[in-house]
Amino acid sequence: MTRSRGRLLRTLVRTAGLLLFGIWTVVPLYWIIVTAIKPNLLIYREASLFPSQITGDHFAFVLTQTPFLHYIQNSLVVTLVTTTLAMAIGTLAAYAIVRLAFTGRPWVARAVVVTYLVPGSLLFIPMFQVIYSLGLIDNIVGLMVTYLTFTVPFATWMMIGYFRNVPSELEDAALIDGCSRVQALARIMVPIALPALAVVALFAFTLSWNEFLYALVFIGSDSQKTLTVGLIGLVRGDTFPWGPMMAASLMGTIPPALVYVISQRWVVSGLAAGSVKG
Repeated sequence: MTRSRGRLLRTLVRTAGLLLFGIWTVVPLYWIIVTAIKPNLLIYREASLFPSQITGDHFAFVLTQTPFLHYIQNSLVVTLVTTTLAMAIGTLAAYAIVRLAFTGRPWVARAVVVTYLVPGSLLFIPMFQVIYSLGLIDNIVGLMVTYLTFTVPFATWMMIGYFRNVPSELEDAALIDGCSRVQALARIMVPIALPALAVVALFAFTLSWNEFLYALVFIGSDSQKTLTVGLIGLVRGDTFPWGPMMAASLMGTIPPALVYVISQRWVVSGLAAGSVKG
């Protein structure tokens, strides 16, 4: 009886925790949806979770009266390029650290982790100087270069942990059969490491899509703004158009949500395998 009560208590605690976490996660999203579909007057007069009237005017305004689609396009270009480069550079760097013998290899691996841990708020001033010297201020290419500074270290660290779990005998057999190092990486290591690559892609995509500080500091013209900074343009003085802002925010969550749905079956296994050895 004591064991049964203990199991029941643990089940109740876990259920209560999951329920609390679910409410904590879903309620803000639901409030965004409700605000986006409420008429302007009801946003301020009716503080209800169930609106008495529904409208699509806010979505129409954002799509037709603002550069929202251009902001989305810029965000997609920056995010896709950053994610692709982070995956490629991180994979090559991790493979070199794990499989190639060179002086200072352990220190390089530690330096990658330390680089990833440095807060971006401490780096935006020196990064501004670097981007300015490259002539990439007010250019989305400058954002791509900047975002690689925090996506590549994570990608490298993640792939290091995964590659260390891959038996070297598989690669040795490929080398004996005539494959080069690059061919062994492409044909043996990368297919096995697809779960880890899914995690890297998800992380890089999410961070690049949601990044705000660097985009705010480095970009000034509307033609180069990404979505996170472009939303500020909806604010006029001290007036916050909550309906259009929530509608734009809701539509802006669609690309990351699609990435999560597509990659979710690989994410759990990739995180578990990559965290065994770090």
